[in-house]
Amino acid sequence: LFNTGRKGGHKGRARQYTSPEEIDAQLQAEKQKAREEEEQEEGGEGATGDPKKEKKSLDSDESDEDDEDYQQKRKGVEGLIDIENPNRVIQTTKKVTQLDLDGPKELSRREREEIEKQKAKERYMKMHLAGKTEQAKADLARLAIIRKQREEAARRKEEERKAKDEAAMAGKRLQSLSLNK
Repeated sequence: LFNTGRKGGHKGRARQYTSPEEIDAQLQAEKQKAREEEEQEEGGEGATGDPKKEKKSLDSDESDEDDEDYQQKRKGVEGLIDIENPNRVIQTTKKVTQLDLDGPKELSRREREEIEKQKAKERYMKMHLAGKTEQAKADLARLAIIRKQREEAARRKEEERKAKDEAAMAGKRLQSLSLNK
């Protein structure tokens, strides 16, 4: 059983419910009324043997579209008031045969930004590896300074090792001379 659409459930109100039989009867009455209106509209256009009517009955696609238009007109006050809202998007259903899967796909803003970010990163890495960016130039200068420092340190160590070897050789010569006496 269904509530008749009253708001809320205040304690003092008596609740009225409609039985399923009443709901079925209301639906049947609405369908009958819709059929009568369609017959009146078609009857006003021409005779019952009108070729347009026969064509509509044979072509199910057109009758489906007419039914959809009829449903859209019946909703709320839309049928009473003609509204021209440029922001209102009318939903249209497409058939599978109408879909264009091979065509270019529209990307969302986030997807476009992500792709642009990746491309910019790749361009930057290419420029960086070529040594054309500010950071790459600073890194190369820093590396050149470090290489010079390491070469100087290696040269100093080599000189110190040679000096030690010469001192050791001089010490051995003195010892050998002193032993020979």
